[in-house]
Amino acid sequence: MALITTKKDKHPLGIYVHIPFCRSRCQYCDFYSTTCKEDKLIDGYMKAVCSHIEETGPLAPNHIVDTIYFGGGTPSFFGAEGLATILTAIRRNFDVAGDAEITFEANPDSVSDNLLRRLRAEGFNRVSLGIQSDDDVILEQLGRPHDYAQAVTAFQRIRKAGFDNVSVDLMFGLPNQTMNTWMQTLENVLTLKPDHISCYMLRLEEGTPMYDIRNFLRIPDDDMQADMYLQTVEVLKKYGFRQYEISNFARKSKLSKHNMKYWTGGEWIGFGPSASSDFAGKRYVCVPDLKKYVTAIRNKGQVISDISELPIRERAGDYLMLRLRTTTGIAREEYERQYLLPFDPLEEVLRRYQETGHVRFTNERWRLTPEGFLISSAIISDLLLEQDKSEPLAKRRFSH
Repeated sequence: MALITTKKDKHPLGIYVHIPFCRSRCQYCDFYSTTCKEDKLIDGYMKAVCSHIEETGPLAPNHIVDTIYFGGGTPSFFGAEGLATILTAIRRNFDVAGDAEITFEANPDSVSDNLLRRLRAEGFNRVSLGIQSDDDVILEQLGRPHDYAQAVTAFQRIRKAGFDNVSVDLMFGLPNQTMNTWMQTLENVLTLKPDHISCYMLRLEEGTPMYDIRNFLRIPDDDMQADMYLQTVEVLKKYGFRQYEISNFARKSKLSKHNMKYWTGGEWIGFGPSASSDFAGKRYVCVPDLKKYVTAIRNKGQVISDISELPIRERAGDYLMLRLRTTTGIAREEYERQYLLPFDPLEEVLRRYQETGHVRFTNERWRLTPEGFLISSAIISDLLLEQDKSEPLAKRRFSH
């Protein structure tokens, strides 16, 4: 007799939809996007994504979707009708939990009352608003398509529409920014009373316009950026925000459930050009080109540009790299049970960093301190070096 899979037995699954359309391209952005506004291309994308969703749904009969995230690009610029159509396709082809977290990213210039009312009615329950700064001069330099007054108005509209889970994105280490002006930005944004704040340090990636003029920008040096970060942690803690990841802070239970899947080894499926997935033991990426993505879906061709089945040691490396991004950290029992590798060599590294105040050990878990987050690359590099040299526990026990 066939076993019946109930909802409580199903595996949680996240869905990410990449919306590659933007009104304009920010000077620092290296995500895949296009400013092309051709109706034919937009319509082709819509049909391709919905077809891709329809083809993929049957592959996840034992999964329940508990998070859906529309990122970009600028989903709010794409519009309510398009987002609602894609969400409907997801619901038709996947088992979506009634209380699923459903997020869309928005820029202040493309937030309207009609968009918000429609998306709220469709079941969207979380908004991530890209504010970045309260300084209009800096916003213009970043290539942002809005000013701060528009950001405040957009936030108020989001609240008025009934969204009680609103995140804002901010950036620090920006050109001509000082500790005082950054603290003032935080204070101003906190008066809006967001539920979640993401604070990202400016990184100039090769291939972006700001990277090309980096030598002419007055960007705070590394020491100042470190001080800005540590002060941010203290200020947000004072206002009731719990840091749960290097760059993310939340009130009470308002952490991003979807993003936590990336950092804690959960499964997710991505749709749209450049979207990545980690599903059924495989990691893969959709072709990072809108026209190629649409053509591949239409002609039933190859839409995946890279696919790999990660060996257990590589998964163990991911565990270290991603879990140590979070304040949950890593644990001996968890690591040895899942990956059959010894934790002792890692603990020696962690104890060294514990002595310098970069790591702490509480409740049987090792976690980075705020100071540790600043040098997380070095810490993780040392851990991975020890991991690469270690023999599997089963092999060691058998040899004895």
